Amino acid sequence: MKTQNNHTFHIPVMGLAYTIDSPIRIAHFGISSVVSITDDDLIEKMRAFYSEKFSVPYQEITQKFHDYRAERITHYLNLMDTIVNDKFDKFKTELTESKSALENYIALLPNKSDVKKTLQKFIDEGICFKDALRKFLEKNSSLGEIDVNIMTKVDKDNYDGKEKLPTEFNDAHAALRGFANSNLSSSVVLSAGMNPRLYSYFENFPDFFPNENAFLKKKIILKVSDYRSALIQGSFLAKKGLWVSEYRIESGLNCGGHAFATDGLLLGPILEEFKTKRKELINATHDLLVKALEIKQMSVPKEPLPLKITAQGGVGTAEEHEFLLENYNLESVGWGSPFLLVPEATSLDIETRELLANAKENDFYLSNISPLGVPFNSIKGVSNDFWKEKRINDNKAGSSCPKKFLALNKQYDDVGLCTASKKYQDIKLSELEESKNQLSNTAFSKQKAIITDKACLCVGLANASYLENNMEIKGQQQGVVICPGPNLAYFNKEVSLKEMVQHIYGNATILKDINRPNVFINELKMYVDYFVNEVNVYTTAITNAQLKKVNSFKSNILEGIEYYKNTFSKTTFFKMEREAVLNELENYKEQLLKSITSTNKRHETA
Repeated sequence: MKTQNNHTFHIPVMGLAYTIDSPIRIAHFGISSVVSITDDDLIEKMRAFYSEKFSVPYQEITQKFHDYRAERITHYLNLMDTIVNDKFDKFKTELTESKSALENYIALLPNKSDVKKTLQKFIDEGICFKDALRKFLEKNSSLGEIDVNIMTKVDKDNYDGKEKLPTEFNDAHAALRGFANSNLSSSVVLSAGMNPRLYSYFENFPDFFPNENAFLKKKIILKVSDYRSALIQGSFLAKKGLWVSEYRIESGLNCGGHAFATDGLLLGPILEEFKTKRKELINATHDLLVKALEIKQMSVPKEPLPLKITAQGGVGTAEEHEFLLENYNLESVGWGSPFLLVPEATSLDIETRELLANAKENDFYLSNISPLGVPFNSIKGVSNDFWKEKRINDNKAGSSCPKKFLALNKQYDDVGLCTASKKYQDIKLSELEESKNQLSNTAFSKQKAIITDKACLCVGLANASYLENNMEIKGQQQGVVICPGPNLAYFNKEVSLKEMVQHIYGNATILKDINRPNVFINELKMYVDYFVNEVNVYTTAITNAQLKKVNSFKSNILEGIEYYKNTFSKTTFFKMEREAVLNELENYKEQLLKSITSTNKRHETA
């Protein structure tokens, strides 16, 4: 059914809940989105919700089922596939019967789309032949992809009582199996780094291997932060006969969710490396793929399979969108956080959406609330902060930890504890109390805050869907956790899907009278700030190893600044802001060098 992708943007995964049903909402418009398949409990509740809404028979899959986690995921994805295809079929019928519906659909398409131009002719020339229009739509319109996301490191061991279950019942493994056994022909996005054991598990599922026509029913997308990581992971999979169909490059800091900062490598230079080494990447992994498939005696494609390069992180204007596509030969650009202000596209409660719409630059910050120990993009004022602080003040710090997806710390328990759990924090606070006499009041308070700052993401990132759909929330009150990228500070109102898409394609703007820095300058600022904060953490005496890391970070940022100077001086894009951008580049260079000078002086005194 999918003949082409008419859109040049996609909606990445957001949290556990925020894109949990986005395909049902917007796939019939041809817009691709990514569903998190981490939380099988949320998924089962969403399956019950949509089964009732679309009058589909439903039988609950309880935890008494042998493979309940994978089964829940498979059944939800199959239901979603059925609903989306049915909506798509009805939508095409509506387009042939309603001129206003057709006009609204045309307004969503990019200006360069041949489909848009042809559909406009149908209207301009007054053609009313339903059959001709229907045939054209059947051939040239397509569903948005129903892709899924797995965080590779969220792969906790599971138990049946005290008996440890086989590896395939680990969380990420079961999620992969749930997707692999579904009816979908789409992609799994692997994020948060390499998990060799999980990657090897792909070999168990034929859908990930090319058939005799070099067709992949299910594809692999790797979310990466640099070329080296892409080559290493892509080669690892290719040696198993598995092809990476897309490398999804995300800014290390100018993104939502967990922030995986690079060693000072900026988005522009990273994309440039992918652009110049694209053929090298394809050829290297293709050769490995062929050898592996021959050994497995499987179908071998005669030429390299299709490979896409896409990017996401902090994009906010049509000009930035178009520049990324054209300058780096990208197939698509991810727009994430701005869609949190589009009720038609994402799942979010009213209170949190209003909080996001009213938030300013200073409300967005990198927090330490994630139990994974990775910086986490956060916003001030979420309801989770209130309930977490209340438990701390009541001397009941920590979560009841009902889902245990992040129960990965085995310091005190072989099964694993989550650092946001009450059980873990009770132990840590008890240890801290024992050493209280050895610490100043300031040091004691600081250590206590570090322990109790962790938040229950498993519940907090799912609650928004329950609240939006008036579902019962059982257990301890956690409120909502949300993790937007800092770019959302410049989007200050709830908008319709049509308004957002027209903004992306430059046919309208929702950023009137807003002073928003260029996407590359925004990221540069974040990296310089990150660098200064990291350096300030060091003691007054900086070691040789620390200095080496500092200098590597510095060199990468300085090279990035020179790259941007050269790029902005030559490009035909960004004419209105070019002078301001070049001045900002010089300012951040001076700020960085000033910090380096201070660091070097501290090293000399070591």
